[in-house]
Amino acid sequence: MNLVQLLVDSLALGSQYSLVALGIGLIFGVMRMINFAQGDLITFGAYMLVVPTVSDVAPPMIAALPTPLLIAATIAVVALAALLTERLAFRSVRRKGADGPTLLITSFAIGYFIQSVILFLNTGRPKSVSILPELSQQIVFAGVRVALVDLVTIIASLGLLLTVGLFLNRTRGGIALRAAAEDFLMARLIGVKADRVIAVAFLVSGALAGAVTLMFVAKTGVLDFRMGVPLAIAGFVATVIGGMGSLTGAVLGGFALGLASTLLQSLLPPDLRPARDAFLYGLVILVLLVRPQGLFVFGPGRERV
Repeated sequence: MNLVQLLVDSLALGSQYSLVALGIGLIFGVMRMINFAQGDLITFGAYMLVVPTVSDVAPPMIAALPTPLLIAATIAVVALAALLTERLAFRSVRRKGADGPTLLITSFAIGYFIQSVILFLNTGRPKSVSILPELSQQIVFAGVRVALVDLVTIIASLGLLLTVGLFLNRTRGGIALRAAAEDFLMARLIGVKADRVIAVAFLVSGALAGAVTLMFVAKTGVLDFRMGVPLAIAGFVATVIGGMGSLTGAVLGGFALGLASTLLQSLLPPDLRPARDAFLYGLVILVLLVRPQGLFVFGPGRERV
């Protein structure tokens, strides 16, 4: 087991988990709701990358756009889709006095709606695609051959996390979002517009989902109408082990989950590797038995962002 390769693999996987967890954490901060449709937004973005072909056997064609425009368009489309789910579904339900469980069911309904539309338009057969082919090459890093896509994923993810951090701490909209996450009622009393801050949270979480779409499809080269579900589950678990209500905890929880998953894949005997996730989530249970408030929440465990 090469330590450099292990570190790169852990950071690449943990970066994706962290971005998903951050998107989930932003919505939870302002609505106290886990948005399980986050994973299906990732799937939606992946299918928007391709142009359907006449034959179901023929591989799908990637939209003929320059790489920078393709990246920007994917992130923008998924962010807009997230904003539309908030405006057309969550806001309408919330204005009718819906409680947390009702909003949670709404997120499941949105997710299944997206899956059903994709299934109707594209069938359920997984498809092979190739986006950003220039990232498929191997490079020598610290004497070890690693995939360029992994290094780009790490750098891009860290850049996105830094950008979101600056937005939350240095801009009026970000500060309003943090204030609403800290105490939503008090934030409204001092003039923060609830609908606006929730819309901003969905917009940012959608942009993060679009970025994960690009990283995940570039890495795996596969489209499947349920491909985002495991990522959403991993993101949710990362927010829990990091500490619910803490954005920093969600990010660190994502990296911790990526490290644990990569270690198990390397250390488990070959016959047990197909059951890696069983060991992984068993380990999560043990962690929560010791620290139910999360690994990265200190003090009394009060929810905060």
